[in-house]
Amino acid sequence: MSTIQDLQQVQARKQEILSGDAARVEKQKKSGKMTARERVSALLDSQSFVELDVLVSHDGKAEGVVTGYGTIEGRPVYVLSQDFTVLGGSVGVKHAQKIAKVLDLAKKTGTPVVLMCDSAGARIDEGALALEAYADIFARMARMSGVVPMISMVLGPCVGAAALMSEMSDVTIMVKGVGAKLSCGPQVLSATYGMNKTAEQLGGAEAMNAQGGTDFVCDGEADAFVKARALLSMLPLNNLEEAPLDTAEDLNRVCEGLTAGADAKTILSALCDVGSVLEFGAGYSQAVTALCKMGGRTVAVVHTGAGELCNKRAKKIARFVRFADCYNIPVVTLVDTEGLMVAESARQQELLSAVAQMMFAYTEATTAKISVVTGKAVGAAYVALGGKANADVVYAWPGSVIAPMTGEAAVAVLYKDELKNSKGDVASARAQLAAQYESEVADGVHAAENGCVDDVIDPAQTRKLLIASLEMLASKRDSNPPKKHGNMPL
Repeated sequence: MSTIQDLQQVQARKQEILSGDAARVEKQKKSGKMTARERVSALLDSQSFVELDVLVSHDGKAEGVVTGYGTIEGRPVYVLSQDFTVLGGSVGVKHAQKIAKVLDLAKKTGTPVVLMCDSAGARIDEGALALEAYADIFARMARMSGVVPMISMVLGPCVGAAALMSEMSDVTIMVKGVGAKLSCGPQVLSATYGMNKTAEQLGGAEAMNAQGGTDFVCDGEADAFVKARALLSMLPLNNLEEAPLDTAEDLNRVCEGLTAGADAKTILSALCDVGSVLEFGAGYSQAVTALCKMGGRTVAVVHTGAGELCNKRAKKIARFVRFADCYNIPVVTLVDTEGLMVAESARQQELLSAVAQMMFAYTEATTAKISVVTGKAVGAAYVALGGKANADVVYAWPGSVIAPMTGEAAVAVLYKDELKNSKGDVASARAQLAAQYESEVADGVHAAENGCVDDVIDPAQTRKLLIASLEMLASKRDSNPPKKHGNMPL
């Protein structure tokens, strides 16, 4: 056989693989989903994709995952896109080998990975081999964690072990009406418990968002790819590099109208570069976590949300801070919380464990950390979020409250006699004494006098001071004591 004839056979085989099963491709599109290769093209820069292991086959047919590399805004990225038209995107030995190869290359080269997940789970006909295949993938993802960013896009049903690929990633993006993460499918649930719910109801994008199971919910696949590109443009390629530095807008912009107790949306709009805010887990708890740019620099911003700190807020914040620290992204924490929620007896440990995780995340983080008390910073919440033991720089706004307890609670402890001897309306006397405590004992100036706060600042100057502090801390070098790892209170 001549070289030309052999090449023609190879090209014909490739074309057969690229074309796929026409009937199944049509079914995929009718369900509102792109094909695996269309997804790769939508994510990457035009004509930048280089496919790997094209000819790997299963029983003479294409294997159910497309793998390779390309660029996003000129920066390298590895991709894998599971193909639901081939055996439901199920994972077998060869499928896993293709994924493992991409993960190994990403780790060696310090390059981010985007995992486009669309899989019915393990390939049943391969038995234990399919389980070992999954284990091989997860072992690599665990070792890669904190080395290169891993972003999962849930673009179809991900059942059982398939859903764990998302859980093992740094960030998860889900599409409404298309993506679903499930520990078990609707059929199993119906057979076991007699419950009849759809995959969308059980683990769809909105269901997962309500449970804290996704970082971004998108209306369609096109929106999801825009979100993934925006996210990668803000992250470093790996843990040894810096995030891209954009052209800075006005560094001295004044933040007009900010006062103590302002909500997160108002503050972030004033502090961040215009149009740069990328909020994680929007709608899951009142805590706000977002990547943004300040003076062109990527920053992770945490706002506690007013009111009491609950276990959902604490876990959300802990996860986000650890993610930021993995890639040396500075953390700016905006503290406005009345402390820990008053939990019923059955939930005491749940709350304490979550807050301990948050405290551990902040304490262990060696990236630059700046706290701004924008309202109340009470009790253990302040210790974890805004204390100088955990932050390199601490600012407070006028009108802020920094104390072991709220003014209302302090009255019951410190001013019992005054309250008892008060004449007239007791409620009015209690409110007056609480205000007195917060202004004379628990205010930011008092904290600054005792060295607990670096400065009480004009809210209008917050952006300017944060950018200056971030610039000063850009060369920060810190490390934890030599150890295998800490024992996070999980």
